[in-house]
Amino acid sequence: MASTYPSWIFDGSPIDDPFGYGERAVNFLRLLRHPNSTALSHFFQLYDWQERIVRRIYGPRHPDGRRIVETVFWMIPRGNRKTSLAAALALLHTIGPERVPAGQVIFAASDREQAGLGFKEAANIVRMDKRLVAATRIYDAHNSAKKIVLKSEGVELQAISSDGAAQHGKTPAFVLVDEIHVWKGRDLWEALKSGMVKTSGTLMVIATTAGRGSENLGFTEYDYARKVARGEIENPAYLPIIFEAAPGDDWQDEIVWHRVNPGLAHGFPNLNALRTAAKEAADRPAERFAFQQFNLNIWQAASRDPLFDMGVYDAGLDPHFDLADLSGLPCFLGVDMSVNGDLTAVVGAWRHNDRRVTVHPWFFVPGEDLKGRSQRDGVPYEQWRDEGLITVIDGPVIEPEVVEAHIREICADNGDVREIAFDPHLARMTMQRLHDDGLPAVEMRQGPLTMGPAIGHLERTVNGRMIRHNGHPILRHHFDSVVASRNDTGLVRMHKGKKTDRIDGAVAAAMAVSRAVANDNQRSIFDLDPDEFDRLRAEAA
Repeated sequence: MASTYPSWIFDGSPIDDPFGYGERAVNFLRLLRHPNSTALSHFFQLYDWQERIVRRIYGPRHPDGRRIVETVFWMIPRGNRKTSLAAALALLHTIGPERVPAGQVIFAASDREQAGLGFKEAANIVRMDKRLVAATRIYDAHNSAKKIVLKSEGVELQAISSDGAAQHGKTPAFVLVDEIHVWKGRDLWEALKSGMVKTSGTLMVIATTAGRGSENLGFTEYDYARKVARGEIENPAYLPIIFEAAPGDDWQDEIVWHRVNPGLAHGFPNLNALRTAAKEAADRPAERFAFQQFNLNIWQAASRDPLFDMGVYDAGLDPHFDLADLSGLPCFLGVDMSVNGDLTAVVGAWRHNDRRVTVHPWFFVPGEDLKGRSQRDGVPYEQWRDEGLITVIDGPVIEPEVVEAHIREICADNGDVREIAFDPHLARMTMQRLHDDGLPAVEMRQGPLTMGPAIGHLERTVNGRMIRHNGHPILRHHFDSVVASRNDTGLVRMHKGKKTDRIDGAVAAAMAVSRAVANDNQRSIFDLDPDEFDRLRAEAA
């Protein structure tokens, strides 16, 4: 897979600047003053790698002078002075040569406090120069709207947050989207995006560190930026600048740290502090994941104690996946029935001769208040419905007969379904009807004696690179949402990271895969080694 690393920042390659606008932007930034600058007279310190970024944004132009770059996705670890450069760019559009008379410049963040940090940085830069103070008016009273106004031309820089009311009606010339990975909802994002299409020459800069999970606005933008960076999508107007450790990099290797943190060469972030943090993280999984996310910019799973390596899971994608090709393989179904309107998941696991396992899911969700359910769970059920990824059932609950009928269809389409594993607690009647018709329904209770080994089988199958799938986004989301807990004996349990998470597909997959990987498919799930059975029974007690 092609690298996302922005090597052009360091390779000295020429950057087009036919009208000199890149040079103009650099010169303006260097004339600003910053209160924390160690340069003479506190002039703004624009390091070589930062200068290359500025030139790449503002230099390349269309023949008529319009800027080619319209959106910048800049993902960089903490401590690399992202906020300082972002504030300077906002001022470039407020009081600098990129300003538009009566234009709107927006500092948008996840909440008022975060938005205030970027605004304070810009205001402090203005206050370092008496000429700028005289030319502007700064509104920053406590609990009031934060604005910087260029008095002569009416240009306004305003700080707003995604937890406030949507800013419809605005026509921003420049938007700085800060830490998009923690934005909740899309209302402000959509309001700003729709406002920017009203006029030409607009620029959006998304400046963020890595986030967690895949069902959020930040990941959607990150995923698109990666595809542009790798050349999978051609979009000259979209500039991805992604500093992230690559898959397979040693997170404890200081060479990796320097590659991902371009400021380290200039003393920021603090190298000794990184060493201390890495040493603490070596034996503390939660700290390790935080270090990888915030200091190495590795986009993490939704939970802080993930069971699955999602990078390995993603590598199991089969681009030529076709259910029809699996019909001759032994198939095992896991069924996680729902309670009180929750999701129901059926997952099939097909065992290959080389011990690999292919999985594929079918999901069901109640249709009543589907939009509200999407908002509560933070996932796009309506989109998934329209894409045929989930079956929406009329009413507030999923009738078991609907799931039963679908299981019968699966069995009819797959000639070698060996087992259909249910937790009998919610499926006793369904199991009985299937059994009466000769279908291989079996009990698989959700207690530790059965699910402990089953989860272990699934973990080893995924993390051992023996899993295959078609990239089904709902199943991936459920895998990504699993929080693992382990006791001293090695017994693993799966939990939801938060109340609104869903892991039904992972539970059903554990049931199916555990049966698929069994050497003797005639054995019961209870046919464990005696010592193993005694250990698990003692643990359960």
